[in-house]
Amino acid sequence: MVRFGFGRLNWGLEMKFVTGLLAAVLLLAGVSASHAVVRIAEDRGGRIGTYVDRYQGLRSSGETVIIDGLCASACTIVLGAVPHDKICVTSHANLGFHAAWDFGANGRAVTNPEATQMLYSMYPSPVRRWISQRGGLTPHMIFLRGKQLMGMYKPCYLDAQASSSPRPVSAHRDSRQQDVIAPTPAALARQPD
Repeated sequence: MVRFGFGRLNWGLEMKFVTGLLAAVLLLAGVSASHAVVRIAEDRGGRIGTYVDRYQGLRSSGETVIIDGLCASACTIVLGAVPHDKICVTSHANLGFHAAWDFGANGRAVTNPEATQMLYSMYPSPVRRWISQRGGLTPHMIFLRGKQLMGMYKPCYLDAQASSSPRPVSAHRDSRQQDVIAPTPAALARQPD
């Protein structure tokens, strides 16, 4: 027994407990913070301003984004708001692009050229080039998926784990909710460096 003036301390048992507790806390904090991801699937878009705000918050969080299904319209702002190295795509990823629009006086959709140009300018250059090769952003939706998309963004190595979720998760919902997937140690071991 060693005496410190605060009472007796049994170095063997108590130090092992403190060391084990500290190691567990550091391990859990490291895994949950550095490997948290947000999964986007079946998101049909919405108001541009809402998505700009949502994705700026996501950008500052440092989380990785998995695109694992439809990400259309304003959802695609994620490509310009989140760093390229923080985005990965699964084989299910499908990006839909079109011109921005507003409701006209008669209640019909009217293309908004200024908002369309702003949206277009947010995209990374490979995506802008792909859009331009297909006639630009028009009222008609164009889709980027498969090999062309995989050539622009890294594949998700959690593909099987992310797509085995019981229901699709949409990033188009209350911004206070986020699905976080913490990969298992086995999944981490399969990831290449």
